[in-house]
Amino acid sequence: MTISEMMGQSGVLTLLGMGVVFLFLIVMIVVVTRVGKIIHAAEVDRKVNQNAAVETADVKTPQVTAAIIAAINEYRRNNP
Repeated sequence: MTISEMMGQSGVLTLLGMGVVFLFLIVMIVVVTRVGKIIHAAEVDRKVNQNAAVETADVKTPQVTAAIIAAINEYRRNNP
């Protein structure tokens, strides 16, 4: 095998290796983008469900309000 044949073969292998890496990076970017969109959509749905649960839990009785005020006052007294 001559030097020029080896140089040609090394050039082909270099381009093939770079092509494989480039293709892998493109596939990885597409997958990460799609997974991000799926996770974002799931987070939005979960937040909507949590907000609905919070809205139903926002109804406080006077006893709960008094307990919260007492706890805040106690915290303020102990942590100036």
